[in-house]
Formats: sequence, structure tokens, C-alpha cells
Amino acid sequence: MPLTHSATELSAWLRLSLEPNLTPSMRYPLLSALGLPEQIYALSAPALARYVPQQLAIQLAAGTPADIQAQIDRSLEWVAQPGHHILTLADPAYPQSLLTIADPPVVLYINGDPARLTQPALAVVGARSATPGGCENARAFARHLASHGWCVISGLAQGIDAAAHDGALLAGPEGAGTVAVMGTGIDRVYPAGHRELAHRIAEHGALISELPLGMGALPHHFPQRNRLVAGLARGVLVVEAARQSGSLITARLAGESGREVFAIPGSIHSPLSRGCHALIRQGAKLVETAQDITDELGGAQPAASRATSRTRTPKRTRASGQSSDTSPPPSRTASSPVTSVDDQKAVADVDIPESPLLQALGYDPLHLDALQARTGLDIPTLTTQLLELELAGHIARLDGGQFQRLR
Repeated sequence: MPLTHSATELSAWLRLSLEPNLTPSMRYPLLSALGLPEQIYALSAPALARYVPQQLAIQLAAGTPADIQAQIDRSLEWVAQPGHHILTLADPAYPQSLLTIADPPVVLYINGDPARLTQPALAVVGARSATPGGCENARAFARHLASHGWCVISGLAQGIDAAAHDGALLAGPEGAGTVAVMGTGIDRVYPAGHRELAHRIAEHGALISELPLGMGALPHHFPQRNRLVAGLARGVLVVEAARQSGSLITARLAGESGREVFAIPGSIHSPLSRGCHALIRQGAKLVETAQDITDELGGAQPAASRATSRTRTPKRTRASGQSSDTSPPPSRTASSPVTSVDDQKAVADVDIPESPLLQALGYDPLHLDALQARTGLDIPTLTTQLLELELAGHIARLDGGQFQRLR
């Protein structure tokens, strides 16, 4: 529910955010010169024409159009539900970190705990079509960071984003949680297969969006979302990225605003390593463990302090109509193995058998025929050993008949 505004005040903010043809370059000078939205809408068209084009001044001075009023009413109904919030630029709880970006959102829709937006945070981003090893790295790094007081920010996309959110949730109730910045309205989940993950994030962190309720996923929404991912965090970790990955936009925005950029290196043969390698050449910090990041940024609030001071978000009803899930994050299954995490490292040392096949495989994806040439094993023996290693979680079978070592 609204934190500091009356329904009338919040309605004016919502209308300002929904005004057609009112660009950020026009909106912020209006607010700076005239004050709050209610004061803007109280002025006549001639007075407003000093700040915006005449046709837009006439639009602002007129009554609220029916379609915008319907959207405002819908938003007021949504925010009245438990766990739902709308923050405006005038709210004391508005994230101060977003005020440092070029065009901070006029309103932020939040499903979950708004306090998550003021915690020390690090963004973890990367490829949608990530490798199994990349997802394992994202999950392990995020779990370590959340366990050490860093809220994990990401974009709810497939691949690295989803693994990062999941890893932060695996840190449990004493962890710093996770925030998902959405490229849709707060009441829409994209991709649809992440609905259960979104519910868990809202229960143990926060979903946020600057887009109106009901807004679907459009291509230009995701670069907009990326600027918020970068703006909310003190740094950005890129786990896997191709040369043209949207994650590089997030990293560039972070670097331009003085935030730290970290990248995990990978195989020189992998297209999903080339974006990370490019960032490292441009000055991003190469990291091999999450401890490298916490050493660079310093410590956040200890888990014990957070556990005693945090106010829990009340049980909420989702806008999608599904009941809330108050159970702890589900345990990892064999279908999505996770490397155990040590308090001092993102990826713990584990006992790996001295397998000649693992040594031959290395960490680059290989086809079966290349493995046979390296090992000299016959195909039946080779496929049997590969299956045993896959079931043990040491390797993954990739598309195209390739295999990759995970640990």
C-alpha cells in the first residue's frame, strides 16, 4: 500500500508517469520548476506552455482521459493488496541509488519488501542461453554474496538471471535476498515459466517494475530494465555473455556511472566467454571466486545483524491469483545439481575422482569423436563413463552432442 501519499497525490504521480508524449527530458524539468504533480496539473495551459510544447500543455491542463483514469484506478486497487507498494520520486523510501542515473523512474511498482532496495546490492547478469557451468557459477556466486549481506539484483530472464535469483534464495532467510527488475508490468511474469520463481522472490525479496500494470514484454523494455539493474547495484558481475549480449549494456551503464564491473573468464573457444573477455580487456575486474568481489567491495551487514533487525514482509496474495508460497526454497534436485558453497569461496572444493576422461575433457565443450581421439577409448566404454560422470554431476551434455566439465 502507499507509504506516504494520499490516493489523490498518488493518482497525480501515476498520471504523470502515464502521460503520452511526455518524455523524461520534459518531465524532470517540470517537476524541478513546478513541484509535485498535483501542482503541475493545477496550472493552466498558458502557464504550462512555458515549459512544454503548446499541444502538450493543453493535454496536461485538461482533465484525466478515461483510459488513463482506468489505469490509475487499477493501480490503486493493486496497491491496496498486502505486500504491494508504489514508490514515487518524493517518497523517503525511494532508492537513493536510482537518483544517480539519468532518468530515474517517476514511480516504482513493488511486490515484496521495499527495504530490499536500500540494502547493499550487487547485480549478477549474463546470457539467457547459458551453459550448465555458467548457471552453476551464477548460482554459487549469488548464494555466497547473499550469505554475506549483498542483495542480488537481476532481471528474471532465463539462464544466468534465473540462476542468480535462485542462488540468492538458497542463502535462506538470513541471507540478503534478491530483487528482480522486470521488463513487464508488475502483474505479468516473463518468461511465463518463471512464475513460481517470481512468487518466491516476492516472498523473500522483491519484484519491481517501472512499467504500468498489464504491460507485456516488448523489446525496448529490456534495455530500460537494464539501466535499473545497474542503478540499484554497487557493482555488476557478468557471468557469461556473447559479444552482443544485453548484459554488456548493463555493464556499460554501471561503468559509466562509476560502479564496479566484474567478469568471470571462460574458455577461449566458447562464444559465451567473448563478452566477458571483452569487458576484462576494457578494465573489468577478473574474478574467480565470490570472495574476490567481497574483498574488492568490502563487507556488508552480517547475517546475524540482519536476522535480528529485519521486519518480515506480511504474507501476500499474488496479482496472478495464485496463493503465496511461504515454504522455504525447495532443495536442489538431480536435474539441476549445485556445487556446495563454502563461506570463503563461491565454489567449494569437492572431491573429484582422478578420472582420465575428466582430464581429457578439460573445461571446453567437446564432441564425442574428439573425446575418443583424446582418450583412445572405444565408443561403448566412452559413453558408459560419460553417463556415470553426468549422473554424478561432474559433466553436462550440451546441445549438438557436446560434453562439458562442470567441476
